[in-house]
Amino acid sequence: MGRIGVLLLNLGGPDKIEDVRPFLYNLFSDPEIIRLPVKALQQPLAWLISTLRARRSEENYLEIGGGSPLRRITEAQAKALQAKLEEMGQDVKIYIGMRYWHPFTEEAIAQIKKDDIEQVVILPLYPQFSISTSGSSFRVLEEMWLKDPVLKQIKYTLIPSWYDHPGYLQAMADLIEQELTKFPDPDQAHVFFSAHGVPVSYVEEAGDPYQKEIEECTRLIMETLERPNQYTLAYQSKVGPVEWLQPYTDDALEELGHQGIEDLAVVPISFVSEHIETLQEIDIEYREVAEEAGIKNFHRVPALNIHPEFINALAHIVVDSLDSHPHTFAEVTHPKENMKMYPQEKWQWGLTTAAEVWNGRLAMLGFIGLLVELISGSGPLHMVGIL
Repeated sequence: MGRIGVLLLNLGGPDKIEDVRPFLYNLFSDPEIIRLPVKALQQPLAWLISTLRARRSEENYLEIGGGSPLRRITEAQAKALQAKLEEMGQDVKIYIGMRYWHPFTEEAIAQIKKDDIEQVVILPLYPQFSISTSGSSFRVLEEMWLKDPVLKQIKYTLIPSWYDHPGYLQAMADLIEQELTKFPDPDQAHVFFSAHGVPVSYVEEAGDPYQKEIEECTRLIMETLERPNQYTLAYQSKVGPVEWLQPYTDDALEELGHQGIEDLAVVPISFVSEHIETLQEIDIEYREVAEEAGIKNFHRVPALNIHPEFINALAHIVVDSLDSHPHTFAEVTHPKENMKMYPQEKWQWGLTTAAEVWNGRLAMLGFIGLLVELISGSGPLHMVGIL
């Protein structure tokens, strides 16, 4: 087969407080996160949003120690995976490509080329596929493969998703089982799956399989767990005045509290590593929502990180991909060119999320107007003597 590389893909995260603003800029520069009708506006808007959000995001990162542990954990996963593959007789080299922070995907590809790798297995550390996670990373790689004559000579295969792999399901079930034993009555504790949300338009307009895969994944985990516990699936991290997949995590927590549920095992279903959305959003923000709703025992199931069964599952996924027909970029779901990802739901007064987004849009228009006036040398600000 020649020299084989395994490229692990993940989101990335700021290593320290000073990294938060540039990380946010990279995030909002991605058209799979915010899609604009005029591509030239993407970077000015990303600058504006990252500037407006930086302080709040920095405060959130300070609550978990001042930076994201995602890079450190991903590097540990890569090391454990390499050791497991060597144990299985596979001579491979592991690379890490983050979408929005170091080490960037571009850095990983440069090293792959330098090492004269002849075949690459591209493995996202997202169990379920979405155009906004795995799809976004695939899009960057697809563009690189199309333009780079050296990359065109490297064989590759994609692993779009692996949410139904038995080893992954068993690792998740093991972690849930361990957490359930901490409740006074383990069989009565409610299992609460919280997944990262996406706009409904991803699913309905682009055909994103994310919702279907998340729902199937939770069902399979509960089936693997083989316990009588009731469970709920909800979606977190909603942003903007648009309909996202429901129920929303905060609404679902309040509803369970009103139903008299007191014992809750919270499972971060779409995350395999601890990061801001587990350590701050779930552990701090949603814990507070749950306790205010009357939930007394809020236990969060840890992320997989380097769980031995999980690493073993990843190793078998890699080996199986080498023995099967390769999957190409053309086979995965792509967003439609003119898909509207962020339509307005309804008008609301006050300090609402909708107001925040519309204020951002107005600020963007003002910012663009200022740039035009500075370049042209004429306009209303010049007329009143401000410029």
